[in-house]
Amino acid sequence: MIELFYSYTSILPLVGAVSAVIFISSLLSLPWLAAKIPQDYFLYSQRQPSLWQAKTRPIFRLLLIVVKNLLGCILLTGGFLMLFIPGQGLLTIFMGLVLIDYPKKFAFEKKLVTIPAILKGLNWLRKKADKPPLNVGD
Repeated sequence: MIELFYSYTSILPLVGAVSAVIFISSLLSLPWLAAKIPQDYFLYSQRQPSLWQAKTRPIFRLLLIVVKNLLGCILLTGGFLMLFIPGQGLLTIFMGLVLIDYPKKFAFEKKLVTIPAILKGLNWLRKKADKPPLNVGD
């Protein structure tokens, strides 16, 4: 039993370090990511193609998609952890979901942004970046 306790205490510094890195990276990336969302993004019935999708080479585009999905997974994991530790858990989860590619993503994003706490947080981050608030319609 004592050996089991010592094995867990040896990973506590690692868990603490990972938690700190996720917390700091989300604090640094969330305002930038929220500012990148176009003001009218949620007013359309379908997702509008971005400019980089049409103008990049297929290999470079694939690399960007992999990096974007990886960053989204990190934010999603960090946001889930921040539901239990200090941090902006719901906003971090939302930004992770915005970055990851999956079926019916746009409809899910539109539903999430109607949650008042998420919309308020996103618009607060956009205000800090001198961007206008998001229009979500009625």
